[in-house]
Amino acid sequence: MNRVIAPFGRRAATVSARDEHGSYTVIRCHDRGGPTPRAGQFYMLTAAERWGGGAGERPFLPRAFSVLRADAGELQFLIEDVGPGTRRLCELHPDDGLLLVGPLGNGFAPPRGGRAPVLVGGGVGIAPLAIWQDELAGEATALLGFRDERHAAGAGLLKRASVATDDGSVGHHGLVTELLEDELDARAEDVEVYACGPPPMLEAVRELSSDHKVPVQLALESGMACGFGACFGCVVPTSDGYVRLCVDGPVLDAAELADASSVGSLAGAELRGVDRN
Repeated sequence: MNRVIAPFGRRAATVSARDEHGSYTVIRCHDRGGPTPRAGQFYMLTAAERWGGGAGERPFLPRAFSVLRADAGELQFLIEDVGPGTRRLCELHPDDGLLLVGPLGNGFAPPRGGRAPVLVGGGVGIAPLAIWQDELAGEATALLGFRDERHAAGAGLLKRASVATDDGSVGHHGLVTELLEDELDARAEDVEVYACGPPPMLEAVRELSSDHKVPVQLALESGMACGFGACFGCVVPTSDGYVRLCVDGPVLDAAELADASSVGSLAGAELRGVDRN
């Protein structure tokens, strides 16, 4: 398993910086006492102050986020303000406190058989692909899809990315899976695909890769309350029965799934930062 084990319990970190990338906020925090995570692992995050004090006293639970980058004891997380939990996290500034548990889950595994990695991301699903591209020393094709120009600013977080936008304001006018199809048509026998994004995109990636007989690893999403397997809130079906994404994933081989589009339907994109609670 491609896993770094988290220290027991929740620990305090300090926000070191925040950066704006169009519709997204990158929160950086010092976590010098924690281990270095692997690409695809995630953390459960809670603002140290004013958590659960918003409208209707929400949010109640921490939020799960894939790590965007990790370097010299500093963690980075990509967040979009879409609800009370993500809004509170986006409000954090340097010297504010952040409570975290992690790193959790299993990350990406190296490409098989000398294949070249192709990274496919949608929206805030680009987060685990950025740290994976770093681990691969930047030698990975990146295909990224966004809603519009403001969201496409997130593409700057990866190197040499090809971009698709729904409205055609940046790059290819259409879906990121159309870029992937062109890539697979050109060199299917030489690549392995790594993807994170909304469930319909992941299902399209799974189908395309299956048609081209290309191995693919998917960083999946589901509702999470604990992050370490106790609540069974992130159970998803596979060919070998049900698994908990927080301990058996969030990265799964696409060959284990009959349909990736249903994963995450209970609570939406918690791992990618979408707040339904």
